[in-house]
Amino acid sequence: MKNSLKVERAILDITQEELAKRTNVSRQTVNAVEKGKYVPSTVLALKMASVFGKKVDDIFTLEDDDWR
Repeated sequence: MKNSLKVERAILDITQEELAKRTNVSRQTVNAVEKGKYVPSTVLALKMASVFGKKVDDIFTLEDDDWR
């Protein structure tokens, strides 16, 4: 799954640490999600989208491999 977290953070000028605080997770979790190493729970994805004022599917998109 791809995501635009890094771009969205840059637009709001917030760090991974700040996003982590706003979503009540660790900075390491934000980093892992941002790098595609961890797929967030539905709740976390909704929290992240809310921080940016966007819908979940505006930030997270499925790749072809995700359908297998």
